[in-house]
Amino acid sequence: MYGDLSRPPLNEADLVRALTMGRSRWSEVTVVDASPSTNAELAERATSDPRDGLVLLAEHQTAGRGRLDRVWLAPPRAGVTMSVLVRPAGIPLARWPWIPLLSGLAVAAAVQQVTEVRATLKWPNDVVVDDRKLAGLLVERVEAGDTGDVVGSSAAVIGIGLNVTTTPAELPTPQATSLALEAATTTDRLTLVKAILRRLEGLLAEWEAGSGVPSAGLRDAYRAACSTIGRSVRVELTGHEAVSGFAAGVDESGRLLVDTRCGRQALGAGDVLHVRRPA
Repeated sequence: MYGDLSRPPLNEADLVRALTMGRSRWSEVTVVDASPSTNAELAERATSDPRDGLVLLAEHQTAGRGRLDRVWLAPPRAGVTMSVLVRPAGIPLARWPWIPLLSGLAVAAAVQQVTEVRATLKWPNDVVVDDRKLAGLLVERVEAGDTGDVVGSSAAVIGIGLNVTTTPAELPTPQATSLALEAATTTDRLTLVKAILRRLEGLLAEWEAGSGVPSAGLRDAYRAACSTIGRSVRVELTGHEAVSGFAAGVDESGRLLVDTRCGRQALGAGDVLHVRRPA
């Protein structure tokens, strides 16, 4: 039994029927009551389970992690907390940086499709509504016997944390938001999970069809969804360094192109601050 009728539990059997039948990429969908970290659990499984398409959802994550070692916490059943494990067979590791971008695009597109909330992306893959953070993603590569640039059995674990019915008092920061607070047309988590995984499956399939080189369509879709592009930004890098300038676009490797006083720089990692709204 569960006490909060406004936050019903996920139906694992429904998800399995909807997502694992036929030629689906998703080979297993599991829902657990609690997990310290769904990413950590799948990363551990990746070393012994050779399958592609494992999905793990937790009703409550007790030690979740976000990008740049941030903590991701949410009340039980208030959001979608899940990780998926994918093995992009034959794709050189140098082309894997597009996985985080496509994962963020899948979440933003699914949210718009299902809830009619106008979600965009802050590079590389934070899902935002008017700069308020709606969802965070953490993509980690699991080394499983590869050497150098040989892919072997390496896997990518994609962690997704989406605020669904989180209230203002439950949000981690005033700069965050939830679908309920954005007047979503639905906050049904089953529908959201299905939409996200189906969109992610399609985007990854198109990317893999190009041997890891994103098609013009994928690049255009990401650029159209990315609200960082066309704005003045400050990008905080490791080592307390920062780059300020104009976000001009994203290159074929998924790096953010920033025009600075010293010329254009291509940044592969960093924490982006939107300095002002676009004109």
